[in-house]
Amino acid sequence: MFMNSRKRFLQTINNKIPDRPPVVATFTPQVAKKMSKYLGLSYEQPLDSMLSTRASHMDLLVELGNDAIVIATCAPDTFPTKTLDNGLIENEWGMIFKPLGLYNEFYVYPLAHAKTVDDISNYKFPDPLANGRWTAAEKNVVKYGKTHGIIADLETTLFETAWYLVGLEKFLMDLLMEAEYINPLLDKIQAIHTIYGKRLVELGADVLWCGDDFGTQQSQIMDMETFRKYFKPRINEMFSEYKKVNPEVKLAWHSCGAFRPFMPDFIELGLDIVNPIQPMAAGMEPEMLKQDFGNELIFFGGVCVQDLLPNKTPTEIQKEMKRRISILGENGGYIVAPAHNIQDDTSIENILAFFDAGKSPYNIIT
Repeated sequence: MFMNSRKRFLQTINNKIPDRPPVVATFTPQVAKKMSKYLGLSYEQPLDSMLSTRASHMDLLVELGNDAIVIATCAPDTFPTKTLDNGLIENEWGMIFKPLGLYNEFYVYPLAHAKTVDDISNYKFPDPLANGRWTAAEKNVVKYGKTHGIIADLETTLFETAWYLVGLEKFLMDLLMEAEYINPLLDKIQAIHTIYGKRLVELGADVLWCGDDFGTQQSQIMDMETFRKYFKPRINEMFSEYKKVNPEVKLAWHSCGAFRPFMPDFIELGLDIVNPIQPMAAGMEPEMLKQDFGNELIFFGGVCVQDLLPNKTPTEIQKEMKRRISILGENGGYIVAPAHNIQDDTSIENILAFFDAGKSPYNIIT
């Protein structure tokens, strides 16, 4: 039985079995450019957003086969991201980046000096309701809301935005030293991203995709005691606020790396969907994840961008993807997606193989 993209996506996130698992991919700008040229489509400029690679190029991705689109907040009209006279890039948070080709690298952390509560009180944070922040999201909801699933991206929810402001090494050390600025900083970020998330749910998000990377490829980036002290209570409060807007919205969490130790805590928090199931990270084998958490969580991701997509043949990609879909998608509960944005080291042929494999009906893959 054929379903349209929206019905397929909604069936999956509501723990029902559709005709096939929905597909949701995202591209780097370089990949979007070459795929647009290949398909003879106009290249869509990336959105001016902290989450640009997640929420850009939606027309192209729908053309290729995405069953859901991604929306996100954008920089406001009053403070667009700008290139400075020295070639560096500054965003509305005061973060400054050095462009290095595929990605921009952090160059200045605006709160690298932070020590006290006053350092946070005196810092000018973005206005979460500034004009222009929601324009692109509103436009895409109107365009695709009746035909496709709507995922609202709110990654870098707490931990990552904090270290983007302070610097990773300093922030981790200050967490352990219980620096006095830590709680005021996290409170401020929580307040802003609570407003962001509630507005995205109001716009019609079916899934609110939150996230912070709590894992490295081999282990956790912090101990569970630190997570439970600083982050779990705040995430609980944020999830509660989002559900007040729409009790039916599904909550997803993105964490690259070895995220398995955190999953029971997130289940306690009411998480519905876990992403990205990084295949080469420790403890992220699909068989054990499905066995241990498949009754509580929907899996979103799981297709390797480190080795499988860039280095294997289309035939090998399709074989491995069908194997993973048969495991993670058994009895439903799986959104087919790469474990990160598809990167520019992936050929056009392999990208097409990803979308072809992702569209396999359940009666073939299970």
